[in-house]
Amino acid sequence: MSATIELARDLISRPSVTPDDKGCQELLLQRLEKLGFRGERMRFGDVDNFWARRGDDGPVFCFAGHTDVVPTGPEARWTHPPFSAVIDDDGILYGRGAADMKGSIASFITACERFVSAHPDHKGSIALLITSDEEGPSVNGTVRVVEVLEERGEKITWCLVGEPSSESRLGDVVKNGRRGSLGAVMTVSGVQGHVAYPHLADNPIHRVAPALAELAATEWDRGNDHFPPTTFQISNIHGGTGATNVIPGSVEVMFNFRFSTEQTEDGLRAKVEAILDRHGIDYRIDWTLSGHPFLTPAGELVAATQAAIADVAGYETKLSTAGGTSDGRFIAPTGAQVLELGPRNATIHKIDEHVRARDLDVLSEIYEGILSRLLAG
Repeated sequence: MSATIELARDLISRPSVTPDDKGCQELLLQRLEKLGFRGERMRFGDVDNFWARRGDDGPVFCFAGHTDVVPTGPEARWTHPPFSAVIDDDGILYGRGAADMKGSIASFITACERFVSAHPDHKGSIALLITSDEEGPSVNGTVRVVEVLEERGEKITWCLVGEPSSESRLGDVVKNGRRGSLGAVMTVSGVQGHVAYPHLADNPIHRVAPALAELAATEWDRGNDHFPPTTFQISNIHGGTGATNVIPGSVEVMFNFRFSTEQTEDGLRAKVEAILDRHGIDYRIDWTLSGHPFLTPAGELVAATQAAIADVAGYETKLSTAGGTSDGRFIAPTGAQVLELGPRNATIHKIDEHVRARDLDVLSEIYEGILSRLLAG
């Protein structure tokens, strides 16, 4: 069994459901410090993070990832216990976090070990930014570490996030950007009353329904060469007392935008409020911006990653900005080039999450190839 698979199994066996780390980061730091990395532990609230760096000069190549995982769901439905890290006869490694993203982290470490052994005097710096808060609120994790780095003027040049980007086969898709995410909780007020006397009440559901229909039918933009069109989705509607004969006094509506670089937070908010105002609704909205859209165009990091995948895996990769958000949204605004490359994403957050064990070895080779192209000198 390879060093990468052994480390991945060790990490998976630790039930580090967000925000608990369960000793994963200490295990990683022990291996990195043996390579000459300076490990800096950063705990904010109940979240463990670390920043580890080897080298004092730029450019800085950073691997970024998270040791926390989502809850397992009903363990009885798993083929193998979710933290047993079983490899079956077909070479499939099962476990919560196998794909998202302990497999990638194991590949980070072994890639660094081989690269440093081959290039002890590499140019620039190698760094790792690891958190236990990616699957949770994401308020005391990567964003806080980046704030510390920014305060002291420590800049990341290139960042590779180990999120599971691959679709049909390892390395077939690399994320070179992500859409922004703008969420909202809207409360629409009316007047509660008896359904038999609607003239004595004001039904907020009736009031808001035409406005929601207009919002859902609106074409916000047509996207661009890098991003699909902005989307609007209603995720929850809650109103009423539970009785069939009572007109509710208020209704709560939750919705979310995934938006391209054709939009801004302020622009979307203004358009939504203009539609609501036109419908004469008594409303209040609490907005939450989870991240702005970002894009890493063609450059050194994209070229090195594409070349490494072609060399190791033997095929070309596709650049994509589809999918949800990642911690890359906190790193890209600092000016870093940011890509996401990791295992297949078909089973992430599902029962029986798994990866092909051999893919982690290949992924480690690709990561090493990227390091070699950027920092070997």
